[in-house]
Amino acid sequence: MAELNLIEAINHALAYEMAHDPAVVMLGEDIGVNGGVFRATVGLQQQFGAERVIDTPLAETAIAGTAIGMAAMGLKPVAEIQFSGFIYPTIDHIINHAARLRNRTRGRLSCPMVLRSPCGAGIHAPEHHSESPETLFAHMPGLRVVMPSSPSRAYGLLLAAMRDPDPVIFLEPTRLYRLFKQEVVDDGTALPLDVCFTLRSGTDVTLVSWGAMLHETQAAADALAQEGIMAEVIDVATLKPLDMETILESVSRTGRCVIVHEAARTAGFGAEIAANLAEHGLYSLLAPVQRVTGYDIVVPMARLEYQYLPSVERIVAAVRKTLEGS
Repeated sequence: MAELNLIEAINHALAYEMAHDPAVVMLGEDIGVNGGVFRATVGLQQQFGAERVIDTPLAETAIAGTAIGMAAMGLKPVAEIQFSGFIYPTIDHIINHAARLRNRTRGRLSCPMVLRSPCGAGIHAPEHHSESPETLFAHMPGLRVVMPSSPSRAYGLLLAAMRDPDPVIFLEPTRLYRLFKQEVVDDGTALPLDVCFTLRSGTDVTLVSWGAMLHETQAAADALAQEGIMAEVIDVATLKPLDMETILESVSRTGRCVIVHEAARTAGFGAEIAANLAEHGLYSLLAPVQRVTGYDIVVPMARLEYQYLPSVERIVAAVRKTLEGS
């Protein structure tokens, strides 16, 4: 068992699946010779050859379209988009073709592809490298949207994504790539998609988050525990399809919920969770649901980006507000 950071765990998952499934191919900008801008694919072209780890032109539309064609014809492409700000040219192909292929062909064809992209702020990158576009893809039928929050979950969820018969948008929080290490067993064991993971049990409030914000969310839970407030922490992991049952069950016991995400507040995915709680869990709630989010602005440049990101202090304040409102 090795201690890996998140980027290493992704590299191990890619290598494992390529070694065990000859249909898996990879394509993207600088992923081969250079091993990717964040080194997620380092060494893979040397191991599996340039026909399976393909350096592409700087053309995201072509990357997405080529991956869809490969998937329709029986391959299992894993396409990398170098930064989240470059993912928008792929939306035409992903929404109009990848997400609809099974439905359009009445099940004759499927689209077993993964679109990987770093996302999120916190590494002092320009603003168009620091966005969190998960809600755009979660809105579209036919897509799975996954965002890991730790090396072990990145490894297991990426394996599951590569084995899924339909398209998966796999968003990787850039801030977590090298933030910490964790023991990861490189044995090819996938984690289940479409389920939330309960990372910490509690009785007073449910904290719901995903991706990089789990780091601050768990730190907030630690701070609250010092005050005698026991927070349950849930990692959504797969945003679409959403495992709302786990969240509802938790809130039925705690009576309170705070949702944390770094994407902008308006129409952020937290609003979907809050709406589901209002629709299906209203009588369990002892106080209004609170959201701690990024702001409705472009992600600031390096000097101010941590003012934009939800902090431990903001999460703790939201929890106290729910306790006051009960």
